[in-house]
Amino acid sequence: MYSDRIKYVGCDDADLDLFESQYEVPEGMCYNSYVLFGEKIAIMDAVDPRKTQEWLTHVALVLNGRKPDYLMVHHMEPDHSGSIGAFLQVYPETIVLAGKQAFQLMTQFGIEVANQQIIKENDEISLGGLTLRFIAAPMIHWPEVMMTYVPEEKTLFSADAFGKFGIYDADPDDWACEARRYYFNICGKYGQPVTRVLEKVAKLDVQTIAPLHGPVLDGEKLAEAVRLYTIWAHYDVETEGVLVAYASIHGNTRHAAEVLADMLRKRGCPKVAITDLTRDDMGEAIEDAFRMSKMVLCCATYDMDIFPPMHLFLHELGLKLYQNRTVGILENGSWAPQAGRIIKGMLEQMKDITIVEPVVTIKSSLHDSDLPALEALVDAMMK
Repeated sequence: MYSDRIKYVGCDDADLDLFESQYEVPEGMCYNSYVLFGEKIAIMDAVDPRKTQEWLTHVALVLNGRKPDYLMVHHMEPDHSGSIGAFLQVYPETIVLAGKQAFQLMTQFGIEVANQQIIKENDEISLGGLTLRFIAAPMIHWPEVMMTYVPEEKTLFSADAFGKFGIYDADPDDWACEARRYYFNICGKYGQPVTRVLEKVAKLDVQTIAPLHGPVLDGEKLAEAVRLYTIWAHYDVETEGVLVAYASIHGNTRHAAEVLADMLRKRGCPKVAITDLTRDDMGEAIEDAFRMSKMVLCCATYDMDIFPPMHLFLHELGLKLYQNRTVGILENGSWAPQAGRIIKGMLEQMKDITIVEPVVTIKSSLHDSDLPALEALVDAMMK
């Protein structure tokens, strides 16, 4: 990997189409695992059961006949814990290191561990030449999560934090794009826990971050990752601009959204993004909503409610604690427009959301007579 004493034994899963059965991963996924060599040997995390045999082969090749003393379990989601049982069949004398809650979850997942050692915040284990120092990281994004700092290598094993979608070396020069989508969809709800862990990490001399997904980070990439995580964890604005998100049934609401987006560009909006909530990846829409400073929601009325793709989008934003943003609304309805009222009600359940007036109402399709209202909404969004 990057050290004679730390070797990478993770696996790429290029054929995976949906991560957690919901997030599109066109470049697959990787499950990271590492072997630490001191006088004793520690394996850092297992992998998804889809890659059990490949991982065990990687581990055996790196061990070269030696046996591991420890298996550290930072996080119990099955994409990391799913191969623990198979590992212990091959290496039954290995001591499993994990927090108390992690061992409870192992029982729930049907994983039998004969040799276990409960670890907690600030505990240390010496491998002889390398030290494992444990950091509690609850709710990033499960309650049992731990991180491990190895001071001799100035390396932080960060569990799911600082991870990204894609195989290990996907888009090596653009970590942020898929890391952002990963963060807001996987960890976005847990800004306060992330902030607390960032404060702990800031007290350490960390020069390398080794996450459970995505590449190892060091140098400028590490500094940029920490900068972005600080913005994301505080729900601050990363990019000044407007996301226009629309849910259109027959194309008329889409047309209105496109006209609105064009007006914003002509008025000099620094960045305008537009997304079709009926067809585009929902995870990317969530990412853009958190990234941008403002958003306009354009939605057709459906069954006296809002078109379901918009309802799902707003529901997911609420789950992820969307907050501290400015939002405009454009509704469409042929005989009884209701979308604006319902969207407002859902937004009002979120924290620090400023709803811009006017709410624009179109009937069936956009008409020339609607353009002044669109211009007024653009004026309000540009303030």
